Amino acid sequence: MVFQISIKYYTLVRRLTYSKMSHRLLKENIKKHVRINSKDLDTICSFFEPKYIKKKEFLLTQGDIYKFEGFVLEGCFRVFTIDKKGNENVLHFASKDWWLMDIDSFMNQTPSHLNIQALEDSQVLLISRTDKLALYESVPIVEKLFRIMSQKAIVAWQRRLIRNHSLTAQERYIHFIENYPKIASKLTDRQTSSYLGITHEFLSKIKRSKK
Repeated sequence: MVFQISIKYYTLVRRLTYSKMSHRLLKENIKKHVRINSKDLDTICSFFEPKYIKKKEFLLTQGDIYKFEGFVLEGCFRVFTIDKKGNENVLHFASKDWWLMDIDSFMNQTPSHLNIQALEDSQVLLISRTDKLALYESVPIVEKLFRIMSQKAIVAWQRRLIRNHSLTAQERYIHFIENYPKIASKLTDRQTSSYLGITHEFLSKIKRSKK
């Protein structure tokens, strides 16, 4: 009986410790975007639930409705589409301290055009649409937080579009591995070439030319 109580106590302490550690990273991320008091910060974090995602497991499958938005604690994800010919087109990646979103499907509750898949065993914090909308009402600064995050995401997309039209494939590859070395190290050549919009063979040629 004492042994069983000890196990339950250990499990409870472990969960509480994990919760504090995971929320600490989320809090640090939020404070990068807005000035916020401790009470509101704690309230926001209380709405997020942890989830473990195994390697190759999908957090979202194309055609499904995205019911949660996520914050990556550990691991790495790829966000991609599959066209009518079955070709995969990688839009972007998300690793530790990044957000996972499909704004269109999440906010409008429409079938998603995206797939979100873990490239390795990963941990995320998730918030549902209902809880996010509740936060908009109870913690006004949340609206500012996600507005700023959306603006930064648009800027990132704009810069990538400019690079795609103004840089060569080799220049885009160099920019990617220099700016996102941790993510690049986790990818296969096919995943990298899909993200850059080039063939696997052409990527191999680029890598040979750099040696």
